Amino acid sequence: MRPPRDAGYATVEAALAIPSLLLLTLALAGLLAGMAAQIRCLDAARLGARAVARGEPPDAVQTAISQASPGSTTRITTTAGLIHVAVSTPVAPLAILHAFTVHAEAVEADEATTADAAPDIP
Repeated sequence: MRPPRDAGYATVEAALAIPSLLLLTLALAGLLAGMAAQIRCLDAARLGARAVARGEPPDAVQTAISQASPGSTTRITTTAGLIHVAVSTPVAPLAILHAFTVHAEAVEADEATTADAAPDIP
């Protein structure tokens, strides 16, 4: 009597399914890491914009941004009484995710120029 022809199919299916599930799990973990990095980046940009608008020293602003989003790069510009803070950071320190970066920008009105332009109210 011959063995059934489907012998070993379960092993092959498992051998194909396990790497697929592992790849899906890694993709979802990367997506979550990207979302967390984006939130940290946006929080750091907002924090930096508010600090610059209040007139904090540049070193203190850079330190606060670095603490809020470690490993990030920051660009701060001021135009027409508005402060623009752009922060970008890699998604994760892992080599495969390090190639992906997230960016966030925040804009605040400079309180020094806003206070000068405000009319005096008796």
